[in-house]
Formats: sequence, C-alpha cells, structure tokens
Amino acid sequence: MEKYNVKFKKKYGQNFLKDVGVVKRIVAISDIDKESLVIEVGPGGAIMTKELAVKAGRVLAYEIDTDLVEELNNKLQEFDNVDVLFQDFLISDLKNDVKSYDYKKLFFTSNVPYYITTPIIMKLIKSNLNFEKIVMMVQKEVGDRFTSLPGNREYGSITVLLNYFFEVKKEFFVSKKQFVPEPKVDSVIISFSNREERLYLKSFDFFEKILHDSFQYKRKNLKNNLNNYDLEIVGAVLKKYGYDLTVRAEMLKYEIFVELANSLYENR
Repeated sequence: MEKYNVKFKKKYGQNFLKDVGVVKRIVAISDIDKESLVIEVGPGGAIMTKELAVKAGRVLAYEIDTDLVEELNNKLQEFDNVDVLFQDFLISDLKNDVKSYDYKKLFFTSNVPYYITTPIIMKLIKSNLNFEKIVMMVQKEVGDRFTSLPGNREYGSITVLLNYFFEVKKEFFVSKKQFVPEPKVDSVIISFSNREERLYLKSFDFFEKILHDSFQYKRKNLKNNLNNYDLEIVGAVLKKYGYDLTVRAEMLKYEIFVELANSLYENR
C-alpha cells in the first residue's frame, strides 16, 4: 500500500489511490507503449504517474496543488520522462502544451478529481487532439450515466455526446476503501475509444444545443422540449426510426440526435 506525506485538500477533491494493484490494472487497460505521450490530471502522490512512466515514452501531468511540488519531486526523481505542470488543467492550452513532444500516439489516463469530471472530458473533446484512448476513474454514479443505454433513467445528454465520439466501456469497479482519505462513494474505471467511423455532423455546437434542449426537462417529450424548433422536421426524422413527437429524449440512440441536429441545422 502506498504511503503519502501530504495534507489532503478537500477543495481539490484529493483522494489518493493506495493500492498499486488497482493502478497496474488501469495502466494495462490504457494500452500505452513507448511511442506514447500520456496526459494525466491530478497526479497527487504519483502512484499512477510512476506506472505510466514505466510504460510510456513521455508523461505530461497537470497538478493544481503547488503544495505537492516536494512530494512529486521525491516520488518521481528516478524518472526523466515525466513533466509536471503545476497549473489548472481546465485553463491550460492543451494543444500548445503537447506541441513540443514527439509521439505517435496520444493517451489520457487519470484518476480525475470527481468534481470536474465532465469539464475535463469536454476539454479533451474540444481540444481537437486525436486521443487513441481515454481511461479515467470516475464516481460510480457518473460511470453509470456515461455508459447507460437508451431507455434507462441514467441516460442523458452527456451519454449521447460521449457515444457520438467514443465507444464507452465500464472496465471495473473500485471500492472507496482503496483510497486515502476514504471518500463517500465508490468508483469505476471507464474507457473511451475513438469511433473509427464517426457520423458526419454539420455543427458540433448546434448538436450540443439540440442535446441540451432535448433533455432539459426529463419528464417532457420532444414535442415540448423542442417546441422552439421546426416540429415538422423533428417529426419527420423521428418517423424514420419508428417514433413520433411524444417520445422522450432518453429513448433515442445517438444516431437519431445526429440526424435531428443536421436536419434542423439546414433549416434553422
């Protein structure tokens, strides 16, 4: 079990893994090799960073807590292929940061702070960087939402958005007892692999807006949630898939939302 000589800060969502076995499983799932650059957010006490450094060509880690400089320097002193940027990942210029690295494949592997899980994913998507694979530990409830299927209560706009870009898979469960300090919730490891044949989308921003509006009131149907759009177009698209305007957004596969967004974008 890993030991840490740090003062944990609740404001940064700091819960460090202590079981090296769990970390090795996460890194194995990531499929990284010596031709890879791996990005990590929140290295904390470096338990995962060290395993990544063994497998990857280079590791670029972002840590917001500058009080961890000494801890990370001590834990990572044997590795010359790790760079730690002590800054907020969410305001970093990610595309510019990776420019100086020579790599063939780009990965993201991280035990992310739970309170910024979705903003991190959205930043990765909007960076327009080609990630070979994204592997992250998330709160179990969030993992259920990310991997939900149409018709389930957890299925929402973020589920649809992720399914457009990735094959999303729940890898394995991690008990809250594997952390220090112990959090109130259990976790799961989720992997995101790029879809090789992504559907054509006329406007990502418009697609995002359609998703937001379609799911804005979970108990209402699309006729109500999309009443500011051309309902004839909405109805025509739904009819192709065997639905009508009384259907709720949670019933529809991501492909239908792509067609809805493209059809409405043409006639907005």
